[in-house]
Amino acid sequence: MNTNTTLGQQGEKTAETYLLAQGYTLLHRNYRYKRAEVDLVMQKDRFLVLIEVKTRSSRQYGNPEEAVSGRKQEMLFLAAEELIQELDWQHEVRFDVVSIFWHHSHPEVLHIEDAFH
Repeated sequence: MNTNTTLGQQGEKTAETYLLAQGYTLLHRNYRYKRAEVDLVMQKDRFLVLIEVKTRSSRQYGNPEEAVSGRKQEMLFLAAEELIQELDWQHEVRFDVVSIFWHHSHPEVLHIEDAFH
């Protein structure tokens, strides 16, 4: 993996595979609303789960999950409002982060449920 785009795409695919194995159902990939994008939208039981995936190949600038800024969280909230209306969602909503660190071509996956409110 030699580009950030490729690394990010690989991270999103890894996160999707991991979450599907955990019993999540995929509803959308790269859901967009205005300037907001949600990497993965999934359902688990009665939860609509909006997931931000952060992938790094180095910890030089910190752990991947630390890169979810306040601005990014605001954009996820904006997308969630639209998605809730679009789906007529009547149950719980949760924001998760999946942090992936590529170490010697192998991903270390950390799933943080209910990462922010």
